[in-house]
Amino acid sequence: MTDATQLQSADPADWPVAAGWQPLVDAFFAGARGQALRAYLQTRLDAGAAIFPPKPLRALELTPPEQVRVVILGQDPYHGRGQAEGLAFSVAPGVQLPPSLRNIFKEMQRDLGTAFPAWPEPGGSLVKWAKNGVLLLNTGLTVEEGQAASHSGKGWEELTDAVIRHVAEGERPVVFMLWGSHAQSKRAWIPADRGHLVLTSNHPSPLSALRPPVPFIGNGHFGKARDFRAQHGY
Repeated sequence: MTDATQLQSADPADWPVAAGWQPLVDAFFAGARGQALRAYLQTRLDAGAAIFPPKPLRALELTPPEQVRVVILGQDPYHGRGQAEGLAFSVAPGVQLPPSLRNIFKEMQRDLGTAFPAWPEPGGSLVKWAKNGVLLLNTGLTVEEGQAASHSGKGWEELTDAVIRHVAEGERPVVFMLWGSHAQSKRAWIPADRGHLVLTSNHPSPLSALRPPVPFIGNGHFGKARDFRAQHGY
């Protein structure tokens, strides 16, 4: 019996994406780095490794490029069984909120007040965000059980950097939320002349959420994103 919470196939054809992302995904997997990543994943699956999430490209499935209004960058998926669902910071329905996500909700409620209960729905799944123009992108898209960052540097970063550049080089101004040094390292891909709103602060992890130089709690990013979207009519 297969486990629906983990990766079953190393074939990208089994990972659906929105049509607008398909050329970019196809180009990556046709190249040497993408082929090496695919071979690595197959080797690890053949060795019996539990790899999460079951759909590595789910962020690109739920949020087409033409619908992106906000980009939230994470690092890699949760590495506990049943947690990761292919969206940065999001957990599958019924899973206890991880500390970083709890702080995200805490800051959202502090910042937006009574507007918070309408969005997201109860629980820690951010699928509704993804379907409303929030690209929840991890820079690494797979991980092995109990081994944080175990697939870091295996090739995913080439694809996710291309995704970030594609959005950043578009004509539509969007909001980039860059929390922590890892996410902020991607700022180099965001042109300064496209009118994007780039918001930076510490990571929402309990280790940094309340610390200087820019604490996550109190950063006001959600209100700023709401106002930016309203200003641009979306």
